[in-house]
Formats: sequence, structure tokens, C-alpha cells
Amino acid sequence: MTIRVVVADDQELVRSGFAMILDAQPDIEVVAEAGDGRAAVEAVRRLAPDVALLDIRMPGTDGIEACRTISADTGCRTVMLTTFDSDEYVYEALHAGASGFLLKDVRRDDLVHAVRVVAAGDSLLAPSVARRLIAEYTSRPPAAAVAPSARLDVLTARERETLLQLARGLSNAEIAAALVVSEHTVKTHVGNVLSKLGLRDRIQAVICAYECGVVTPPPGGGPALGSPAQGSRSPSGKPPGGGSAGTGRSTGWSP
Repeated sequence: MTIRVVVADDQELVRSGFAMILDAQPDIEVVAEAGDGRAAVEAVRRLAPDVALLDIRMPGTDGIEACRTISADTGCRTVMLTTFDSDEYVYEALHAGASGFLLKDVRRDDLVHAVRVVAAGDSLLAPSVARRLIAEYTSRPPAAAVAPSARLDVLTARERETLLQLARGLSNAEIAAALVVSEHTVKTHVGNVLSKLGLRDRIQAVICAYECGVVTPPPGGGPALGSPAQGSRSPSGKPPGGGSAGTGRSTGWSP
């Protein structure tokens, strides 16, 4: 089955580079390119692709608004493109319905992998993106959190432990090692957590864990998953395919 993709970025060279990489894959077809969020939404509504690759910062309708509309009105899943040196709205993009985040200097193979993972119904975050997302959330003034007993009573003790490990950013294999169970059992627990709490994917599970108090920010409001990766980051206009030691490889989160 061919994965149909819309690529949206206001920089033509970057947009074309991503489209060319994806279109070269035997199982992926780029059905449209767009220079802003409005054009991306129109293309998704018209062509019904499986995945939309959206730059967060675009003129007019930005990637977050486009993501929100696409998530609400269509079955298309979205992957956001971001550079954390300039983007400040990643947490909002989570609530808008994004299923994945990639840095713009993502490596060629990781870009292709991300599209496949998200098209299959899973979630994906670049490791440095995950750390920054948690830092962004924990640095915000505390909102009126839902008491764990009010929402999480539907979970078994093991499922609560699984939710905690999800919020810490662990993979299925790492959760299995931590809980001393098989990966198959972990997949079952993750699936139960998502189903019982009405969550779309593991990214929403992380948000839920923080909002319900399963995980709390450390003193001083810093990130719970460790400090962001150090080293230089590429500017937002860097063409895809280069990669850098500061970003790390993307890690797919599959239930």
C-alpha cells in the first residue's frame, strides 16, 4: 500500500528537498506541496493523503492551525517540522493533534521512517524534541490539574506504572526491562492505557501523565527527562538529509 503525503513549508528549497526524498521511496507518494498552512489544509481536504508534513512556522495560517484543522476535519495524520532555536509553540501543536515531531536537519532515513511510523498509526518524536517538549510543559505555570483519582481509576496498578514509564520517554523494550515483563505485555498495557483514557497515541499519554500528576516537574521547573542535547543546531532553512550529532536519531513510539 502506498503512503500518500502532503509536504508544506514556506521555503521552496526545503519543501522540494523533503518531497524529493519521500517521492523516491517505492511505498511513498508525495501528492502535493504547499507553501503555507491554508494551502496544506486545502490539499489535504482535496486529496485525502495519509500524512501531512507541516512546518510549524509558515506565513498566514501556520503549521499549528493547519494541524488543528486537519486533525479535526480529516483522517490525515500530521508530522511537524521544527527548529527549537526559534519555535515556541510545540506544546500547542501537541494539543492541535500532531502525531510526530522532527527537527529540520533530520537525516534522510529518519524522515522516511517517521512518515511510515505515523502512517501506521503510531507516534514519533526526535529525542531532543521529546526533552524540549517536556521542558516546555514543565516551565509553564501549573494549570488546574485533573486529580489522578478522577481520571486514572480505570487503570490497573500495572497500567499506571506503564503510563509513568511512557511519560519518562521509555521505549517498549525499556519499559519491559523496567517492569520485568515481555514487550508483548507492554504493548498490551500501552494499548489498554490509550483505550481506557481515550487517548489517540503515546504523545497524548505523556500530556495526560503530566496533567494528572502522575509525573511532576522537578524543583525549579526543569525538564524531567534530562537536559536538552547540547551542541549546534541547524538553522530552519537547512536542506534535509544532513543530520548532526546534536539531534540524535528519531525514535518511533509504537503501542
